[in-house]
Amino acid sequence: MHRREFIAALAASPLAFSCGRQPEAQTSGLKLSITCDMFRGNQRGLPVDTLDGKDPRPDPDVSYTADEGLALARSHGYEGFEMFDWRNGEERAAYAAARRKHALEAVCITANKGVRAPGCGLTDPAEREGFLAEIESASAVAKEFDCHRLVVLTGFEREGVPRAEQMASCVEGLRAAVPILENAGMTIVVEPINTIVTRPGYFLAGAREGFEMLKRVDSPHVKLLFDIYHVQTTDGDLILQIQDNIDWIGHFQIGDHPGRMQPGTGEINYRNVFRTIHELQQAGRFGGYAGLEYHPSVTLPRTMAEVRQLANFS
Repeated sequence: MHRREFIAALAASPLAFSCGRQPEAQTSGLKLSITCDMFRGNQRGLPVDTLDGKDPRPDPDVSYTADEGLALARSHGYEGFEMFDWRNGEERAAYAAARRKHALEAVCITANKGVRAPGCGLTDPAEREGFLAEIESASAVAKEFDCHRLVVLTGFEREGVPRAEQMASCVEGLRAAVPILENAGMTIVVEPINTIVTRPGYFLAGAREGFEMLKRVDSPHVKLLFDIYHVQTTDGDLILQIQDNIDWIGHFQIGDHPGRMQPGTGEINYRNVFRTIHELQQAGRFGGYAGLEYHPSVTLPRTMAEVRQLANFS
């Protein structure tokens, strides 16, 4: 049986959909999501961060349609998906249909245009109008998907401009977005990206500086995207940072360090990190998701199953 035939059969299987109903959502562990870039095969945009610079995937040519990808996610007990390209009308329509069919949550979409955020970054006050326009547009699309989180990228450093001035611009831009967010019922999650391996020149590289930024903005509608891979690369001290700042965290993303591959390939003790998040979840202090965003050295179905098990707690 070919891969797509297998996925289609799985989606229609009585084992997965007894009496035509969706399987029960996973309640014994973290709520898991997967970034749609992991379905794209060779069209993926996620940088390769392995030590040798080679794509570690055993099947890099394999891609999944929106329907196939969300069927796969549902079959492994995932509750959400994230970061599809909403600016692409065909992809947007495909994920809208697949979301309805497989009853998964659209967890977050990217608000401003990519990592460099051309014309809509936060570090330059001259781009403020462009940034706010993107927040407006993304909020409208997010509402269509019943999505409530917008990923925001700060953009790159401005050469020759003091860092404090750029930070002030970020704070002012985020504050200016708060009325839009309040009206739309949205939360921004600002993403730090490490500059050591992945994005040299990106402005917000670490979670510690990110939390300081958010405290200056001081809004429940502006939080941090705590990408565990990026934070380990830049800051380390994962568990204490999570425990001390959980009220400022709106979303987690998953990847091991070094290499940005699946949990278990690097130095991060993911079972302990997941347990920390789960305990905060059980205490009512975090109700969000952890999303897969990496290049696995095993097949996508295998790594999804392994992470689901790793993130389960009874």
